[in-house]
Amino acid sequence: MDVRAEPRIVTAPFAMAGRPTVLLAGAAYSPLDAKTAVAYRRARPHDVVAVVVEGGDGRDAPFGPPGAPAAPCVATVAEALEQTPRPQLAVVGTAPMGGALHARLRRDVEACLDAGLDVASGLHVFLADDADLAARARRRGARIWDARRPPRELQVADGAGCRTGARVVLVCGTDCNVGKMTTAIALCEAARRRGVRAAWAATGQTGMFIRGRGVAVDRVPADFVGGAAQALVDTEGRGQDVVFVEGQGSIFHPGYAGVTLGLVYGVMPDAVVMAHAPGREHVRHLDLPSVAPTRHVEAIERLLQPYRPHARVVAVAVNTVGLDDGAARDAVEATGRELGLPAADVVRDGPAPVLDAVLAALEGSP
Repeated sequence: MDVRAEPRIVTAPFAMAGRPTVLLAGAAYSPLDAKTAVAYRRARPHDVVAVVVEGGDGRDAPFGPPGAPAAPCVATVAEALEQTPRPQLAVVGTAPMGGALHARLRRDVEACLDAGLDVASGLHVFLADDADLAARARRRGARIWDARRPPRELQVADGAGCRTGARVVLVCGTDCNVGKMTTAIALCEAARRRGVRAAWAATGQTGMFIRGRGVAVDRVPADFVGGAAQALVDTEGRGQDVVFVEGQGSIFHPGYAGVTLGLVYGVMPDAVVMAHAPGREHVRHLDLPSVAPTRHVEAIERLLQPYRPHARVVAVAVNTVGLDDGAARDAVEATGRELGLPAADVVRDGPAPVLDAVLAALEGSP
């Protein structure tokens, strides 16, 4: 079946890649406050022409890869529209807890639609269902993609995992915002360079913007999360040897563990990579102490044991954002020792040690 006709996943209604893009970062442009904007800047550096952020003063937006074209941080959409080339697409680059459309962000979205820009949003609030925003879009011929809107057809998982013959590697995390999507993309690209037929599956709005399709599993009704994840790996697994799945949340996060568990039992992975940001003392968004990464590894493997007894956490992707090179190196080494697993920062160091462990595990598993 043509992916564009697949009713069990969500596909962008307009082109994302290759279009001059403005990122709407809201109050702050940082990996924690606007992770979608930061990830898009890193993944599509040649598309991003400006970042709209409170207090933007024209300086180049950080977090682009080496050699990325300049993209100024500006305070208003009007300033972004003055860039060359003129933006054609706006990406809502922040997703606050609960996914609300705050007043500042709404003004930016209105300005983009009034200028005729297509808008891609990953908020829980659907922009296309807002009568005023929809009218603005119609007047200027702009289009809205609410990426978090669930697929048209939903199913309950049956425990089979991916049914195409592709092996599945799930990237789990010890918390939110630890680099699960970045790890999945890096592993997929590295595997392809080695001649492995590989794809990656986007399970959240940021990944969907980059991939152009996927399922935002945190917006799917609870009984259908696993089924939506299973449908996604079935789609991405066609003609592939390996599918790397972007994880969501954390199994010990009281707010998001349900989505994490749904993914685990929906995709039924053959191997797991754990993403971890060392040094966090509290669970993201909550005043609760962080849970040791060893307990995360134990929990995921225990959950998989009845159905995938061969599946193990085989490596750890260490997120060292904010650390200097020496501290980052120490953090990677300490995390690897603590878990007894190969470890690397897939952005700073490259994914080779993690991918080596994944491919070895897949080769040795049934």
